[in-house]
Amino acid sequence: MTFNRPVFLRSFLAVLIGFFLMTVTASQAQTVSPTFAQRAALFHYDPNIKPSISDDGLDRRDRISIRDITLQLSPDRPAMKAYLVVPDGSGPFAGVLWVHWLGDKNSDRSEFLEEAVTLARKGTVSLLVNAMWADPDWYPTRNVDQDYHQSIQQVIDLRRAFDLLAAQPGVDSQRIGFVGHDYGGMYGAVAMALDGRVRSAVLIAMTQSFTNWAFFVKQPTSKVEYLRQNAVLDLTDYLAQLKNVNVLGQFANGDPYVSRADSLVIMNALPKKGERKFYDAGHDMVSAAAQADRLAWLTRDLNLQP
Repeated sequence: MTFNRPVFLRSFLAVLIGFFLMTVTASQAQTVSPTFAQRAALFHYDPNIKPSISDDGLDRRDRISIRDITLQLSPDRPAMKAYLVVPDGSGPFAGVLWVHWLGDKNSDRSEFLEEAVTLARKGTVSLLVNAMWADPDWYPTRNVDQDYHQSIQQVIDLRRAFDLLAAQPGVDSQRIGFVGHDYGGMYGAVAMALDGRVRSAVLIAMTQSFTNWAFFVKQPTSKVEYLRQNAVLDLTDYLAQLKNVNVLGQFANGDPYVSRADSLVIMNALPKKGERKFYDAGHDMVSAAAQADRLAWLTRDLNLQP
């Protein structure tokens, strides 16, 4: 075979140019990766639009009011059922937002109601909201291609819920807590990162990515496009913003959806060392020990009455 130097040089230059272009492209991809400020802009809302509250019932338990309410968080959103649990008196009170799991029982605002009542006796106002997955048909019938837009709107709803909680009479804005299970913990983690008021949180049986649980029933039109679009919702980027939040991570030994490796990714993403605990339970996290631990965690961090 004869050696053709000009052809070799042209080929060599082509390789160099190709390598240079690949390097520039990679560099550009890194520079256009969204900053947290750019991510936060996705969840912008007008805080001057105040929610309307309709009372649907009242239960009284030993100096505690459990208000059954319907919230219209903004004119363009569907109404949301919620409980507002309020102790008698003028405060100051701590405030806790509770968001339920997606499961086969207590998959709505009722999941943490008894715990909210317990904390009310210690001087806490609690808001327990129905998230979009409170509808039992939501997951199997949803339009998967709309997950990105629905996720953003759900986070905005929780941001408004934090506003409503902090605005309740007697609530100390420096003592705000959060409890979320499953999807409740995941969407709540994003809302907390954007809100900045939460000081204590309990995240229960959650995984690090919404896409981990997205495809059990239905598939998107294009999975590649779905993953690309939803990449900005990666939870580790939001967990990394919880610089002032004491986080208790609660996980189950018998959870088929959240592995120990998943739980470690979540806890390692936190800038402030939290505490990870495991319980003899399934993904439903029905555990008296887990309940006692999260109540003790909030009691300590929010400086509640013993």
